[in-house]
Amino acid sequence: MKEAIISLLSKHTKLSKEQIENLIEIPPSSELGDYAFPCFVLAKELKKNPVEIAKSLAGIIKSGELEKVEARGPYLNFFINRTLLAEATLKEILKQKSKYGCSNTGKGKTIVIDMSSPNIAKPFGIGHLRSTMIGNSIAEISKYLGYKAIKLNYLGDWGTPFGKIILGWKKFGNEQKFKQNPIKHLYELYVKVSQDASLEDDARKEFKLLEDGNKESIALWKKFREYSLKDFNKIYSILKVEFNVISGESEYNDQMDKTIEELKRKSLLLEDQGAELVDLETYGLGKCLIRKSDGATLYATRDITAAIDRVKKYKADYLFYEVGQEQKLHFKQFFKVLELMGYKWAKNCKHIDHGLYLDKDGKKFATREGKTIFMEDILDETISLAKSEIAKREKLSEKALLERAKSIARAAIIYGDLRNYRSQDVIFDISRFLEFEGNTGPYLLYSYARSKSILRNAKSKKKIGKSKKFNKTDISESEKALITELSKFPEVVQKSFENLSPNLIANYAFNISQKFNEFYHSNKVIGSDNEQFRLSLVNAFSIVLCNSLSLLAINTLEKM
Repeated sequence: MKEAIISLLSKHTKLSKEQIENLIEIPPSSELGDYAFPCFVLAKELKKNPVEIAKSLAGIIKSGELEKVEARGPYLNFFINRTLLAEATLKEILKQKSKYGCSNTGKGKTIVIDMSSPNIAKPFGIGHLRSTMIGNSIAEISKYLGYKAIKLNYLGDWGTPFGKIILGWKKFGNEQKFKQNPIKHLYELYVKVSQDASLEDDARKEFKLLEDGNKESIALWKKFREYSLKDFNKIYSILKVEFNVISGESEYNDQMDKTIEELKRKSLLLEDQGAELVDLETYGLGKCLIRKSDGATLYATRDITAAIDRVKKYKADYLFYEVGQEQKLHFKQFFKVLELMGYKWAKNCKHIDHGLYLDKDGKKFATREGKTIFMEDILDETISLAKSEIAKREKLSEKALLERAKSIARAAIIYGDLRNYRSQDVIFDISRFLEFEGNTGPYLLYSYARSKSILRNAKSKKKIGKSKKFNKTDISESEKALITELSKFPEVVQKSFENLSPNLIANYAFNISQKFNEFYHSNKVIGSDNEQFRLSLVNAFSIVLCNSLSLLAINTLEKM
């Protein structure tokens, strides 16, 4: 329907369809119409007051797709024909079902999404949770629009921090403690070495040994990496996140000399006090360090090498990096270096940044009384709280209770994050996330379960036949409001991808759930005069909410 309005306005103004689309607004209240067009932009060209222009256009724009066109001050307000809207929207949703909102805009194009990327021999902390969930959702949205999305878990398994871990193991490692809890013990060793400034040089030497292929160092590295992956997979299993590729910084250890030689060949590398760098001062990006004076490489060296490799290996059209916003300068620097190296695809490298998790007191959610927050502990706590909440409402077997608690806990955590714009900091409040009322994951699951319950009851009473025909007369305001929102789903998906912002879909899912519950409370469904139409509307809502949640990587529940 929006396209029809754009077409009508393009016939009566000299504005392009693109200009009109950028200007069209959604009024704050349904009393002001479904869409509004501000006439200010036409005032200069027509040399008229925008109020007069709105009145003039309201008198000449006519269409069977509109109930009326009304001038309100300088705005032109459009009221969509609710019968046609209902017919077109519900038919499309009920026909396309899980494909509703899909498109082929990305057909033939590949996106590699670098996401999650926890550090080997360190606990999967809450900081990596955001990268995992935001990256996972963007991958699902990309696939929905026809792109081939490759989810790549690029492990932090190289660099000076690993030198600290190996040094810590050699000096203070305890095999018994390692067997009891390998990751916690390795993290304790890392912290112990990091806090002792006198061990800094030794740690760098240990990493250099690793980089040079020392057999003992490589054996320890492989051992720690294997145990870390097992630990990480416990988290991914609960979150139901899978990767197409598991890689790591170590993969490029023997390829970086080639990158450094290429930088030299292209006259980009400068020497400064024994170190080698690319000077980006001209672009306001400082200096990008490529190799230290001791010969050790850095994150930038590895990321430049990895980017070149990924484009070749996966025939990637886009490289996305879902990493915290504190790394903005790093990504700007190495993207610019790639551009200076002559890689035209560098313009398609995007840093998808995210903010921090904050505790309930608004402080950084990284430590509590000096202790590291383990993601495994948070998930266990959330599942336990969900079990308690479910047990208050319904009696289930232990197995069924655990499975439902996991689904609700997963939805609570994922939605609790994704409903916020990714660059914003997020207050991590599990008790709030788990509430069954308000803007939460459990509320969305409950709304979906309610719609499925209505449909089950209708089927049990043989109220739903095979025919999709329904009576569309006397459509109420709450019905029209819900249908209007359902019709916007394809547009929301597209905008979410363009802005790399899953929160647009999350907020949309909450909005249609609110509209559905308002409709349900004010309209009788089974046994009403408009029963078939309302059942079709309930069915359409369940389809669109399910599609929305799937793009957030949230599984629905048939019963709550």
